[in-house]
Amino acid sequence: MGGFRLAAARRRRFTLSASLVLLLCAPLWATGCDGRGGSPPASDTLSASPAPMASAALPGMPKPVDPHDLYAADRPGHLVDAVKRFPSHVYVPNLRSDTVSVIDPATYRVIDTLKVGREPQHVVPSWDLKTLWVNNDLGNSLTPIDPATGKAGPPIRVEDPYNLYFTPDGRYAVVMASNLRQIVFRDAHTMALVKAVPVDCAGVNHADFSANGRYFIVSCEFSGDLLKIDTARQAVIGHLKPPGTPGMPQDVKISPDGRTWYIADMTRNGVWVLDGDRFTPPRLLPTGKGAHGLYVSRDSRTLYISNRGEGSISLLDLHSGRLTGKWTLPGGGSPDMGGLSIDGKILWLSGRYHAEVYAIDTSNGHLIKKIKVGSEPHGLAVYPQPGRYSLGHTGVFR
Repeated sequence: MGGFRLAAARRRRFTLSASLVLLLCAPLWATGCDGRGGSPPASDTLSASPAPMASAALPGMPKPVDPHDLYAADRPGHLVDAVKRFPSHVYVPNLRSDTVSVIDPATYRVIDTLKVGREPQHVVPSWDLKTLWVNNDLGNSLTPIDPATGKAGPPIRVEDPYNLYFTPDGRYAVVMASNLRQIVFRDAHTMALVKAVPVDCAGVNHADFSANGRYFIVSCEFSGDLLKIDTARQAVIGHLKPPGTPGMPQDVKISPDGRTWYIADMTRNGVWVLDGDRFTPPRLLPTGKGAHGLYVSRDSRTLYISNRGEGSISLLDLHSGRLTGKWTLPGGGSPDMGGLSIDGKILWLSGRYHAEVYAIDTSNGHLIKKIKVGSEPHGLAVYPQPGRYSLGHTGVFR
């Protein structure tokens, strides 16, 4: 247990420090997210391989809505029948308070506070969209929330659930057991243990899946590594450390066309740009101090990057791979994790070290509201959301 406490303490005591940023070129894609051909310089193109969605998909994985856009099912207001009856809420896990604040997005007010397990890290929609799972990391449990009522149910025993994902075929939950140094596959419905995969890195935390679902990329925040995991074999098939000073990689997001991966890095103050198929050393794109969360706009054109250490959000054009702007929170803040409103007009982010939540207008970056919540709000989920199924985290839908 000593090692477990040490890892948890490292998370609690960590403060951002300045680090040298390598200025490297961002990649440009051969094909835009809307399917139109681009004309980037050959040296800036990550991969000349066939479109990833053209290759054989993981058996049982739903067929993509658009072979050129992984997020085509996430358009504004496109709610499937399974979630249409759910009231719209923002669920905020307060890591130090052991609670979840429930916000009504229509009034910007906290309407309920749910008592959950010790150190809740993220609120995660299930693959079938019917349940929200609160990841009680040090409580070694998952608390289910019924999104129809907004009420919590009895917790389920699961060891070290720092973060939670679901395989694209809906068969398995994937627990990022950070303190245990394991990636744990469980039954997606019962959470019964299937397989624990040991990893040779410290602090497994965030992930995203390839376009065909055959593999996923995982970040290891404490050792600075990236892993590549075979979904069907449930095995590590790649391990690399980005170049330069070891960083602290966080959120992971794949591009709409499935060719490029972005990994936020808190101490390298930017996002790594990676070819996931080749899994070669990535390049760094500086964005701001403490780059942490990554969110794709409803039209699949913009990646919102929360820079927790400087209270800003960077905007990356997902067609060109270039930064187009930055929004700074008035009065400062610590934007962390979150998601978009159903219509995509508001970006909701937790303010990790300010005990607040930010509602930001995505048309111009205007701060609509700061809402006080519990201590150290972390992986908040806006729910319900457009999309046919959930890959986990705070809401990765396809």
